[in-house]
Amino acid sequence: MNRRLLLAAASLAVAAAPTRAETLAEAVRAAAATSPLLAAARARQDARAELPEQARALGRLTAVVEANGGYDRFYGGGNTAGGVSADLPIWTSGRVRSAVRAANADAAAGVQALRDVEASVLIDVVAAFADLLLQQQALAIASAQITLLDRQVAEAEARFRLGTGTQTDVMQLRAQREGATATELSARAALAAAEAQYRALVGRAPGRLEQPSAALPGLPSSALAARERAVQANPGVLAAASDEQAARARVDQARSEGAPSLGLGGSYGYGFAFGSRDGALRAASAGVTFRLPLLTGGVVASRVRAAAAGARAAGYDRDAAEREAVRNADTAWSNAAAARARVDAGERAVAAATRALEGVRAEYSLGLRSTLDILIADQSLRGAQLSLAGARSDLVVNQAVLLRSVGALNAGIFG
Repeated sequence: MNRRLLLAAASLAVAAAPTRAETLAEAVRAAAATSPLLAAARARQDARAELPEQARALGRLTAVVEANGGYDRFYGGGNTAGGVSADLPIWTSGRVRSAVRAANADAAAGVQALRDVEASVLIDVVAAFADLLLQQQALAIASAQITLLDRQVAEAEARFRLGTGTQTDVMQLRAQREGATATELSARAALAAAEAQYRALVGRAPGRLEQPSAALPGLPSSALAARERAVQANPGVLAAASDEQAARARVDQARSEGAPSLGLGGSYGYGFAFGSRDGALRAASAGVTFRLPLLTGGVVASRVRAAAAGARAAGYDRDAAEREAVRNADTAWSNAAAARARVDAGERAVAAATRALEGVRAEYSLGLRSTLDILIADQSLRGAQLSLAGARSDLVVNQAVLLRSVGALNAGIFG
């Protein structure tokens, strides 16, 4: 009996204990592990990673086994034949080497594309986390205002009954109370939408969220540092550089199509004829194969010119990617700095509004302030609190965008 009581008491204690708030790092890890978009991007990169191996196979030994059989009515019987042949490229004028270079560059570009997809998914997760936290705080602010107004209404009604207040004071507070109720209903609807977005991105239902730190790790120290890191590490820039390397390798690959090649070849076969004339035949051969295209109708030269044009285009694409990365870094730096300033201003505004409301309440108790003064001061405090929550949400999102622009946004930085 005592043991059951102890277990029941322990269960009640666990149920009564406050639930630990979920952190941004936990949300990011959950999304990185369950995101179908990220999983699809990883699968595509696994496919790209096989391209170099396929290119190397062009310079390796290959072998084929063939067999056939049939009936010839003029010969008066049937025949069967089978054999194996093998080929080994010895010299390809750089065709295999350039194909491997192009495949390696394609795979490297795929790595950067995967990094960009991961950063895009994390941006969405951070935005969903920040928005959900904002909506949770907005609902808490609206609920706190309703609690305060309920107390104010009760106090005003008591004053009215004692003859020290007016019916106008009561009606003003009741009107404010109804307005706060409408605000709370809107906040609940916005919270439900934010929770749905969070579930879609993170893969699980949200709980109570913890306010992220004021600064995400890995932020650049200045606008100039952001520009430099964007050019050096932005996934879009690095992918464009790899695409340019692949395009240049394909120019050499196109030229090699008109160059000579050398290889070894060998075969062994066995045939048997049956019918009116039975007989068996074995054959084996080995030798060196030399290939030199003489006339190609201009197709090789055309392919070289097309590949060269593609390489020039890839170079321009790389320049454009660098400019875009720098532009994004400048914009993200400015937005993050502005959000930081809004947070600082919001904190000062909340502190000032809190002190103002406390002073108005004290003066109201002495009969020096009216109910309208309390309503104005309270509304000012709630507005400052909501503005601060929005600024903190913007700060987290803008910092994540800045990290993405400099190529530093990944799941590892969140811990």
